[in-house]
Amino acid sequence: MVLSEYYKLNNGMRVPKVALGTWQVPDKVAVEAVSVAIDAGFKHIDTAIAYGNEEGVGDGLRAGMEKTGIRREALFVTTKIPAEIKSFKEAERCILESMKRLDCSYIDMMLIHAPRPWKEMNASSRYRYFDENLAVWEAMEDAYLAGKIRALGVSNFDIDDLKNIFDNGKVFPAVNQVKVHIGHVPMDIIEFCEQNGVLVEAYSPNATGKLKDVPEICGMAQKYRVSVPQLASRFDLQLGLLPLPKSANPDRIRENSNLDFEITAADMAQMLQIEGL
Repeated sequence: MVLSEYYKLNNGMRVPKVALGTWQVPDKVAVEAVSVAIDAGFKHIDTAIAYGNEEGVGDGLRAGMEKTGIRREALFVTTKIPAEIKSFKEAERCILESMKRLDCSYIDMMLIHAPRPWKEMNASSRYRYFDENLAVWEAMEDAYLAGKIRALGVSNFDIDDLKNIFDNGKVFPAVNQVKVHIGHVPMDIIEFCEQNGVLVEAYSPNATGKLKDVPEICGMAQKYRVSVPQLASRFDLQLGLLPLPKSANPDRIRENSNLDFEITAADMAQMLQIEGL
């Protein structure tokens, strides 16, 4: 099963190939969603301080472990330092507070959520926060070397932002989490990451529901007798990426866990021609 398969990170750690995304999942709802996901076979749970649901994710982890008997060491938990946090001290505080909210003695992976504050991510601002990101990265490195975090990464980083960490950090980023889905495949950043040993995690694999409105994609899903979200996650997997399907619905979580089918090379090529979504 795909959910029992792993990618090897550049620090030697293994990360499950698929993660449950929890963006926009309220704290109390996250408890059942994470528990159901673990019962369905998910071993990787992705959250963030900005999502406001770390406590619920932590409670869901414990509920899922109790239900299934799976040990904490078999699960992989990712969280993220907010995009607005750009200093060593604030990042240091965030790490400790995340550990407390998740009620975990360690975090499997911590990411910088974005290279710039969200209000500037799509703005014309030319300020790049290179020094500030290095300060956050240094706090993460200290926690990594102390065993509080087991892998470090980034999210929404472009090539220049990554080079800044490559050239000045002591620990190399293990992943870059970016938006990738059918109709939006940023090959420049994907190829740059692959060339430098950085795993790309694909958030919003279902394009926040937009794919169901594309007849070509719906027809492809029918061909494989799967849902559009299943097709979308499988598409990312076959690009060598780690998809983060998101749902709080127990039936859909279980459906999203079934990714053991193969898209033909011809169909992959056809879907790679879709643009503008």
